[in-house]
Order: sequence, then C-alpha cells, then structure tokens
Amino acid sequence: MIQFADEATITVVSGKGGNGCISFRREKYIPDGGPNGGDGGRGGDVVFCVRRNLRALAHLRFHPIFKAKNGGDGQGWNRHGKDGEDVVIPVPPGTTIRDAETGELIHDFTTESEDERLVFLQGGKGGWGNVHFKSSTNQAPRYAHPGKPGEQRVLRVEISIMADVGLVGFPNAGKSSLLDLFTNARPKIAPYPFTTKIPNLGVLNVDKDTDIIIADIPGIIEGASDGAGLGIRFLKHISRTACLVFMIDCSDDNYLDAYGMLLKELDQFGGNLLEKPRIVLSNKVDVDGAMDRALEVAKKIRSEDPSITVIPVSMLARTNIRSVKEAIVSLVKKMEEAKNPDGGSESGSGGSRKKTSSFLSQRSVDESMEEQYPGMEG
Repeated sequence: MIQFADEATITVVSGKGGNGCISFRREKYIPDGGPNGGDGGRGGDVVFCVRRNLRALAHLRFHPIFKAKNGGDGQGWNRHGKDGEDVVIPVPPGTTIRDAETGELIHDFTTESEDERLVFLQGGKGGWGNVHFKSSTNQAPRYAHPGKPGEQRVLRVEISIMADVGLVGFPNAGKSSLLDLFTNARPKIAPYPFTTKIPNLGVLNVDKDTDIIIADIPGIIEGASDGAGLGIRFLKHISRTACLVFMIDCSDDNYLDAYGMLLKELDQFGGNLLEKPRIVLSNKVDVDGAMDRALEVAKKIRSEDPSITVIPVSMLARTNIRSVKEAIVSLVKKMEEAKNPDGGSESGSGGSRKKTSSFLSQRSVDESMEEQYPGMEG
C-alpha cells in the first residue's frame, strides 16, 4: 500500500551542453573551404511547476532522481546541436523546496496558479564550433569549445496542505464524520481512535460560485508537539489553513480540558497557529448526558474568550448541522473580509471562492441554541 507522501528527498541534474564541432568544408573544385564546425546544443533545464490536481509527493518519493537531457554535439556544415529537453517536475500547491543539507528555503509555491513555473537549474551552454575562431591569421582553426557541464543539487521537497478550514481535535472527535457529511470526501470512519492516518481534503459546495476546501488533519494527542502519537508530522499542514474548526468529544472524560490541551499543542508547535480565526464544535451531544457537558464546555470557553463561537452538535444524529455549515461559511467570510477589506473577489489559501453568505454572529448562534436548549446562554 502506498502511504501518503508529504515530503521527499530528490536529486536534480540539469543537462550538459553539447560540444562544439571541429570541421572543415571539403568539396571538389573548392580548395581551402575553411572551417564549418557547428555549435553544441544547450543542455536541458530543471523546471518545477504547480499542478492543482496533485495532493501528495508519491511521484517524487518513488522517482528520486530527475535528469534533464544533454545538448547534442555540433556537426559539420555549421549544423547546430539539438538542445536538450527540460525535465519538468510537477508539485502540488503549497510545496516548499529546501536544500537537503542546509535546510535553506529555496522557493515556496504559495499559489495554485497552473502557470507558476520555476526554472531551478539551467542547462549548460553549448560549446562554440571552430567556425567562430577563424581569422585572417588563423584560417584553419583546429579548436572548438567543449559544452558547459550541468548542475546537480539534492533537495528536500515538502508540502503543507492549502485549505480554507482545518479540522483540529483529538482522535475519534468526529472530524472525519464532519468531512464526510459536508463534502465530497469519503474518509474512513470507525468507532476507534486513529482511523485517520493521513490528511483528507474535501470541498464544501456553498453555491454555484462558492467552494470551501476543508482539511481533516489526523488526530492530535497530548504531547504531539514533542513527538507523541503521530507527532508534528501533520501539524505543519494546519499552518497553511486559513481558519480552524476545533472539535471536542463530549462523550470523553477529558471534555472540559480538551480545548485547552489542543491550544497548548498548537501553541508549542508555533507558526502563529493561535492567531487563526476559529470556532468550536462540541460533538456527540446525542449521547446521554453529553448535552450538559456541551453546555459546560461552551461556558468555560466563552468565559475565557467571549468572541469564540461554540456550537453543540452531533454528526451522527445530525444535530445543528445547518448551524455548523453557516458558522463555517461565516468563518471563511470573516477571514476573507479581513484579508480583502476592499471587498475584492480574490481567492483565499485553498479555493477559488467569489462570495459567501452574510456573517453569522455569536449572538445568532446563541439565540438559535437557546431556543432548542434552554440554559445555553451564560
């Protein structure tokens, strides 16, 4: 089974330039024809380009060496050697290229433009043929330039998933169920932890002009930033999401501490993750006593930060699903308005959205929850 590949080490080599040719014109009845050696062809370049349909780096992991073609040697009769073909390496949006030895950042593909190309290594120039060296004092030069050698580098290629919304929560909190319910993704769902072992992406279709990309990040556990569980391998993918949805399992014993523990792990990982806009979903309220726990979670979180939207939900029973969808759309809307205060229609981190519905305030969520669950306020 091919595992999810979010990083790979590859060797790239540009092509060598072709050698110039030493040749002389030889025709009957034409004495002293003179030099006519052609130039060598240019070596091929190493080119990276963004492909939107790519989501992983498996094609690099199992093909670790990329070589451009060498240029052809020049020939007689001033014939130019053939230029070497470039080697084009497709990468997903959000890819970073670093030097494998020093870790130096070489390039960061932060957009999804299919036209974005990076000529990383240029091929060697072709050598001049002996026709370039003829002169009044040297009418029969027996010298030509050799082609310039290509370049070689060892690179570490990594991707960070670019999405509008990242789902954050402990294992078995219901992230995969949300992705399955709202998007076209079909992640593995089972009643045990760590069913999600690789990031999953799904597209939430809001209307004909609006798509929101949601990323399900594999479950975090306490100590993940120090390498526990799946460690920080997938935490880096959260850094490219525009906003976050925290999911709390209200049937779990640590339901009151879960949100704080998740914040701690993200804070220790770094990358200003806590500055991203977020909402909290208290899941599994269909379980006996879980609704009371959800209310406790909401009161505790909002006592510390009244601006956080907290919604009790059940992915299984589909409780408050409409409110969740509206809250996610509004979260993205808020993020876009902050990013484009002039009201432009530029796309965000992961999608090609044009417009979203009006912002859903915490008050509107509270009023809706209060009608269904008295005691929600406070």
